[in-house]
Amino acid sequence: MAVSILSNEVSDLCLGKPALSSLSASATVGDALSALKRSGDLFLSVWSCDHLHHCNSPISIQVDFEECKCVGKVCLVDVICFLSVEENLKNPGKALQEPVSVLLNSKVPGLVRHLEPHASLLEAIDAILGGALNLVIPLRNPFTRKKLVYKSAANSTLHNNREYCWLAQEDIIRYLLNSIGLFSPTPNHTIESLGLIYSESFFTVHYDDPASSALPLISQSLIKQTSVAILDTDGKLIGEISPFTLNFCDETVAAAIATLSAGELMAYIDCRDPPEDLLRLVKERLEERNLGPALDLIEEESGISSLSSYSSSSDEEFGMGRSGGVSGHSAGVRGTAQTTVCYPWSSLVAVMIQALSHRVSCTWVIEEDGTLLGVVTFAGMIKVLRERLKSMA
Repeated sequence: MAVSILSNEVSDLCLGKPALSSLSASATVGDALSALKRSGDLFLSVWSCDHLHHCNSPISIQVDFEECKCVGKVCLVDVICFLSVEENLKNPGKALQEPVSVLLNSKVPGLVRHLEPHASLLEAIDAILGGALNLVIPLRNPFTRKKLVYKSAANSTLHNNREYCWLAQEDIIRYLLNSIGLFSPTPNHTIESLGLIYSESFFTVHYDDPASSALPLISQSLIKQTSVAILDTDGKLIGEISPFTLNFCDETVAAAIATLSAGELMAYIDCRDPPEDLLRLVKERLEERNLGPALDLIEEESGISSLSSYSSSSDEEFGMGRSGGVSGHSAGVRGTAQTTVCYPWSSLVAVMIQALSHRVSCTWVIEEDGTLLGVVTFAGMIKVLRERLKSMA
């Protein structure tokens, strides 16, 4: 049975995947922001070549050139965290002219790795467990030479005359879930018995902490594919600052990060429209700190009344309970029911389904009274299933 799943190639996971939207390493932060808004994609791949003028041109088909490589990926969260630094809030125009490499420099190397379509599923799993967040796989699309040459450079998704797609931890988990019966009885064991609860390597802040103090944690949680938990004074989970949620916000939420508390920021980004009192508070505090350029950016972008463009997901349909959400401890907190939680006695397969349903890469583990115990991640799930495959081989 193990042989049947391990014989699969990564190209099997790429069926129906869209081609990567791309950005050259020579682009600016402003270019990345514009491309993210224009494309509607949550992430952009950054490539070592100038894909508009080099690797997709007719000349590149006729002469040899250094192979273009994907060197990283960027998203709106990267831009938001960069703009949230006070130096950049004082001069956002200058910050947006910085090279896009500044968004990648804070990330550890090896987060993106290339694999060929014929690579095995086992190779993909081992690359993920080795620290790769995304695998870059060439698509096996039957392009003709004519299509390659005349495809519009402005809309091109080609590199080295090929198109590529992402594979992420979520894709691996989703694929393994389709064959979950092969891993029996492991999926039915509790996450506690499988050692899946990480009780130390996760990020937390308290409700009244400045949101700016969470900035390094937000950046790290994006890399670690987790979130930043918000706790009350008793260590109980109130909610979270999720990179996934931030990725649906406008870049002007950087001003909210610089001026609000962690709890206020959670309410700010969790709402379909930020509360008017928080909007006024952001404006007042920007003025108090002489951050007029940041205020100008907000008003130029969308007006002070529409700082965030976040749209709530369908997660609201999931009720509370052992696989549901955690209720807020303050009347001022909005959206905490969407925080995905489980319990030590939850089974691995239940947590997998829950995480995939909510489109989250980590699930908080709490006691019945709401005390935070730790977190379960996709990476941890993959590791356990990989060990099960070893025992079956």
